[in-house]
Amino acid sequence: MMQNVKINSYQFLILVIFFTIGTSTLTVPSVLATDAKQDAWISAIIGMGIGLLVIWLFITIALWFPHLTFTQIIEKVFGKWVGKIFSVLFVLTSFLFTSELIYYCGLFLNIHTLPNTPMVILNLLMAAILVMGVRLGLETIARSAEILIIVFFVLFLILVVFISPDIKFENIQPVFEMGTKKIIQSSVFYVVVSSIDAIFLLMIFPSFINKMKQVKKSFLIGNLIGGIIIIILTFLSVSVLGAADTSRQMYPSYELAKRINIGNFVQRIEALMSTLWIISLYFKTILYFYASVFGMAQILNLKDYRPITLPLGMIAVALSLVIYPNVIYQQKFDSTTGNSLSLSIGLFLPLLLVVVYALRKKQLKKDPESSKV
Repeated sequence: MMQNVKINSYQFLILVIFFTIGTSTLTVPSVLATDAKQDAWISAIIGMGIGLLVIWLFITIALWFPHLTFTQIIEKVFGKWVGKIFSVLFVLTSFLFTSELIYYCGLFLNIHTLPNTPMVILNLLMAAILVMGVRLGLETIARSAEILIIVFFVLFLILVVFISPDIKFENIQPVFEMGTKKIIQSSVFYVVVSSIDAIFLLMIFPSFINKMKQVKKSFLIGNLIGGIIIIILTFLSVSVLGAADTSRQMYPSYELAKRINIGNFVQRIEALMSTLWIISLYFKTILYFYASVFGMAQILNLKDYRPITLPLGMIAVALSLVIYPNVIYQQKFDSTTGNSLSLSIGLFLPLLLVVVYALRKKQLKKDPESSKV
């Protein structure tokens, strides 16, 4: 199963940053502004705080059996057959999210960048580099992230600096107008996409990381840095575009890039800014795909996961083309069924696992195979 593959804690931190940001750079500001209005940035701050607690829960669970992946932990705690059922649900959810993000990528490029290119071609290209990346292994993915994180932060800094002159503080006033209850309720979506979905990172944490002393900090700090980036983008979206315009925009941070105009010379750089989203989206998607492929290989007791990468990649493309009939359906699905699915797998399953582990703790500790792969 290639369990000898290892990455360092810094590489994992970068992967956590990309996973936390993921689709959030374009979608979260709009969703938060719809409910929290001008207090969307406050909602993001609260969501980040709640999200860090969720990450702490994941770290606690993973460190019970530091040499096992999450699917193996599930089977260890729940038993072979019940554990298999939960593992299959976990893997299928990860695979569904892979197809969903392939759809997001194809839709964005089709609308804003390559309108004359069929979406199936865009999805195929995305799936091809996903399959290639997973086949090359986790070390290659992590090293690529080390390089591209520099590109990401340079572009992010350019966006922040160039759009800052357009900030209008009256757009975020009055503060706390929506009330604490509404602000906290609106933060649920943020917590789901940035922290609860990070349950799938337990397929590599901490079993594939070589420095156990720093591994906990990497997970928490990575989620924190990603959260700060989302907060900044949400603040900029609301303060520049206004709450009403932010909530109406499908991709408000992309609209921010359109507004950049420095001396009538530096302008129309939104195509460059879209690179921000494509980079973070790619790494979030490939981590979902890696979790689903590796998890499926473990469930089927395969010696190597690579032979199933291409078939699963082809199925993911097919699913991405039929998963949503239109954008309206996609937005409704994400806010209802999608959130429920994430909460079930990313929150209720870990909490149930904690309860069962507490009941079986003595029995599991006596098992000499508990900490082995």
